Amino acid sequence: MNSQEIIRQIRQIKEEKNAVVLAHYYMSPELQITADKGGVADFIGDSLGLSVEAARVQAENIVFCGVRFMAETAKILNPKKRVFLPDMDAGCSLASSITAEDICELRRKYPGVPIIAYVNTYAETKAECDICCTSRNALAIAQSFDADTLIFVPDIYMGQNLQQNIETQTGKKLILWDGKCEVHEQFTGDSMEMMQILNPEAEMLMHWEVPKETVNSSFGRSKGVLGSTNDILHYVGESKAQKFILASECDLGATLKGMYPEREFITPCFKCPYMKKINLENTLAALRSIGTDNADRFEIILPEDIMQRALTPIKRMLEFA
Repeated sequence: MNSQEIIRQIRQIKEEKNAVVLAHYYMSPELQITADKGGVADFIGDSLGLSVEAARVQAENIVFCGVRFMAETAKILNPKKRVFLPDMDAGCSLASSITAEDICELRRKYPGVPIIAYVNTYAETKAECDICCTSRNALAIAQSFDADTLIFVPDIYMGQNLQQNIETQTGKKLILWDGKCEVHEQFTGDSMEMMQILNPEAEMLMHWEVPKETVNSSFGRSKGVLGSTNDILHYVGESKAQKFILASECDLGATLKGMYPEREFITPCFKCPYMKKINLENTLAALRSIGTDNADRFEIILPEDIMQRALTPIKRMLEFA
């Protein structure tokens, strides 16, 4: 079956089964085409944007083209709706780097210190934390606490980049966990330097999850933005530059090129292997499973107590949306 036929069937079954498709910016380009432009996605966005949209969804069924922790968040925000993930093996190296027991151990070690969990964590981990954050609102959330010391988990590179800003602005100290995104940690200072030498007029687009040393060395040579996916998209829209070097997941480059076709985007093409597990074929399979005995292959099911406890830190996060 060719792609156009799969897209046609997805669009048809969405209507038949009262379903919507949410897609992350790191999805392959064919999944990022919105329904109004002939594609399948009802909404595309970053982690925060998808979390907000998930809370607004009116349809009975949500098919989440992202990774498992994102689909779990959608389920927690919509406990009476059914949430489906096209491939249950679409995990996350960062989310897997910390567990609920790790959070409990941090509480024993640092009693009374607030714990901020990046949204890239699994539901049972979120349930043990005080508040969640995304790369878009992490700085504002950290600044909102009165405490002089905060625990930030699990991304050590994002934590170091945040800490640099937080200490300058507020004097707060962050206690960090040693988790890493296997995509963003590949952006080294040497690889960025070579691209900057070859493209001296280009501005830098860097995600919070890139190593701090790479961030510091890169911005020592070029101007640009360090922030969330949404920050990067906004920066390009405001910038007068025609060429950019992107230090984030490769298919964000496709998103940027679609939004700004007149600009040039250069990036080492590091792809998230978990995000790429989701495709048109298994998205169609997930939709077809709704209302059948095959649905449990795709449906996100979480313990009720975990959902209730994880909802509080997620709702607190959304107050900063």
